[in-house]
Amino acid sequence: MSISPERPEPLIRLDEVAAALAGLRTEIAEEEPLSAVLQRLAETAVKGIADADGVSVTLLGDDGPHTAATTDETLMRIDHDQYEAGRGPALHAARTRQPVRAAVRQDEQRWPEFVAAAQRSAVLAYLSVPLLLVGATESEDELLGALNVYSRTASAFDPFDERLMQLFTASASAAIGNARRWHHARQRVRHLEIALTSRADIDQAKGVLMAVHGITADEAFARLVEQSQRRNTKLREVASELLASVRRR
Repeated sequence: MSISPERPEPLIRLDEVAAALAGLRTEIAEEEPLSAVLQRLAETAVKGIADADGVSVTLLGDDGPHTAATTDETLMRIDHDQYEAGRGPALHAARTRQPVRAAVRQDEQRWPEFVAAAQRSAVLAYLSVPLLLVGATESEDELLGALNVYSRTASAFDPFDERLMQLFTASASAAIGNARRWHHARQRVRHLEIALTSRADIDQAKGVLMAVHGITADEAFARLVEQSQRRNTKLREVASELLASVRRR
């Protein structure tokens, strides 16, 4: 990167990051899956941070940590070895909610699995910053995971880059929140669609039983419920099977 004689290098880098963040806000739509948001975040960060050769996003889930987005598939191995060992800069940044920045060779004793994986990919420096969902609860921000930057330059990353990465994660928080709300809204719509379909099938099955056996609607419903409980099967499945058998006949 060439250094302008009119502007100090930190200001040039700040301008580049500001432009990248503006692009991130413009490109991310409100109705976008979380996976797409995180991939955009990774791609924006790798462009905006000097000496960044790759970026990955670690998410913490009920089944453990996993890499949700990356700009370089070779980084998956580095992340995976951290997860398998239960230690490494990505996990440390997430657990402590503090950035972790260092040259790889400095941490061979602390994180041998991570260092071995990094060296196989020629990664010499790293920077991991906790990824938080700001204002998720009244008491504190929700911890999502970490944003990890890897470089093949040993002298890469400094405190300024650390602050820039925190800007990225802060800017991404709103987009991540939107993606979660969009996902939850889609789930609610899907559940409603299933409920409406189930209700239609159950009503039709009741009508069949009423016509065949000359019983009331309540009695027909009770028969469906009894069969559902006896077979340990959902009521809508019992109704669907009954309708399917009628159609075959």
